[in-house]
Amino acid sequence: MPADFNWAIGGEAGDGIDSTGKIFAQALSRAGRHVFTSKDFASRIRGGYTAYKVRTAVDPVQSVVDRLDVLIALTPRTIKENHDELHEGSVIIYDGERTTMENVEIPDGMVGLDVPLKRLAEEAGGAIMRNVVALGAACAVADFPIENLDSALEKRFGSKGQSLVENNKEAARSGRDYVGSEYHNEFDYSLETTDADYVLLNGDEAIGMGAIAAGCKFYAGYPITPATNVMEYLTGRIEQFGGHVLQAEDELSAINIALGAARAGARAMTATSGPGIDLMTETFGLIGTSETPLVIADVMRSGPSTGMPTKQEQGDLNMLLYGGHGEIPRFVVAPTTIAECFWKTVEAFNLAEKYQTPVYLAADLAMAVTERTFSPETFDMDDVEIERGKVVDESTIDQWQNEKSQFQPHALTDDGISPRAFPGTTGGAHMSTGLEHDELGRRTEDTDMRVEQVDKRTRKVETARREEDLTPRSFGSEDAPNLVISWGSNEGAMVEAMSILDERGIDVHFLSVPYLFPRYNLTEAIDEAETVIAVECNATGQFANVIEHDALSRVNRVNKYDGVRFKADELASKIEQTIDTASSAGTNEETETTEITQ
Repeated sequence: MPADFNWAIGGEAGDGIDSTGKIFAQALSRAGRHVFTSKDFASRIRGGYTAYKVRTAVDPVQSVVDRLDVLIALTPRTIKENHDELHEGSVIIYDGERTTMENVEIPDGMVGLDVPLKRLAEEAGGAIMRNVVALGAACAVADFPIENLDSALEKRFGSKGQSLVENNKEAARSGRDYVGSEYHNEFDYSLETTDADYVLLNGDEAIGMGAIAAGCKFYAGYPITPATNVMEYLTGRIEQFGGHVLQAEDELSAINIALGAARAGARAMTATSGPGIDLMTETFGLIGTSETPLVIADVMRSGPSTGMPTKQEQGDLNMLLYGGHGEIPRFVVAPTTIAECFWKTVEAFNLAEKYQTPVYLAADLAMAVTERTFSPETFDMDDVEIERGKVVDESTIDQWQNEKSQFQPHALTDDGISPRAFPGTTGGAHMSTGLEHDELGRRTEDTDMRVEQVDKRTRKVETARREEDLTPRSFGSEDAPNLVISWGSNEGAMVEAMSILDERGIDVHFLSVPYLFPRYNLTEAIDEAETVIAVECNATGQFANVIEHDALSRVNRVNKYDGVRFKADELASKIEQTIDTASSAGTNEETETTEITQ
């Protein structure tokens, strides 16, 4: 039996794919198993192929792989879409009584289970439960105790009444019993359960949870895929901690409202995706010039323009690093795991207030919609530290007043960070605008003051380089001849790819970079490696370009931009291929680009 088990349900948008997949994922996690999910969904409400995949094991899993053991196929297209991931012995559950599935062809070597999903669901109380019948059938195939499904069904349907919960439990058992009575195959799967207690969380939820833990008191946003779940998570929760969520009429209003809350002294944030960042860019300049702390989450998706709203890409890096007219000090922080979405959100709020700058939190669709299990200790609130920066009150404000007792919110300082007084602070009245200003915040066109204010704002970044730990996350031996560098959500796939490469005798050192600006100097690590490869989900190698600029050294590239996340096994193969090609051509003398497509 394989060490892990891979399950999927596929059909059309509107078939309840997402809720069904999440029920199964929750059942597995509540049974003490690790879970890693992935979704493939169309940019429409109904129609178009959509799927939900679950990889589960007793040991932690942090990537998808090219293998499916059990597939619930609600449409013939589901089998075609997943054909390359099916293997000999894979089990396909389908409803042969459904018109479109009457003459479905099961590929050679695979097991087809014709289960009357709709009919059994109607007997249990309603055709809408056919997916739950399929879950019961999958439990029979996987030798997974159906009692573990019960708690997930109670969580999903409990608010709608106990009778509905009982109907769903009956539907699940009808699917299990049907497979048990009609099929006597000895299936090759048996899912072990444990007493472990896990939290199942996706990246958007982790960002929302991190915002609450960081003391965020105001969120303004506009619904946009794939960032909407941040707002959905916060709504109804942040209010319990004295906060407020406001759904604005568009992205421009969202960032301006959030800016207003931040000027009032509240920890504030907004979240959007690439098109929203485009619209927010003008206000981003005002945030930087007025030196207001604000967190802006960019949950990236395929672009440009509307692009593919429900597909993966890391194509916004150039915009986050360089977007906006003029020169704007900023931080760009990219969580590398779902857990880091929580911790880096906390850190983003601290950085924003400590340095009085806008902070981009760069996540992406693959991370946002993926559920993964964690032990509760991963999010220990006792480890959360709040840094509000150089805030002054009545007892210290006189240190920052001029000879006329006027507060200087843009005082010239050696570290570039001026004092901050919340509204209502005695002696702290001041004004800041988008115009260049003097130390009092009053507009000026004085050339000397212009230079001094620009230099002051720029010094914040240099101060951060000295004071903050920008070290990348390191995996493998630093003495390995091959160095792989990546950022954001690619970490999990790359870590598992390293195990595959190790089995092939290929030694790799991997640096996963969460701080994109300001960032760690990678020059020494690059100079010591024989082959350097940058891995990212975009076409032009945006981070590879940054690395080459910093280190004055060419790097090889593995790029993927077909809208699908990296998989561990395909990534291992592409890295092996790139290493072989680079070795043959002469290490790092010419950039080798390996594109990954479906």
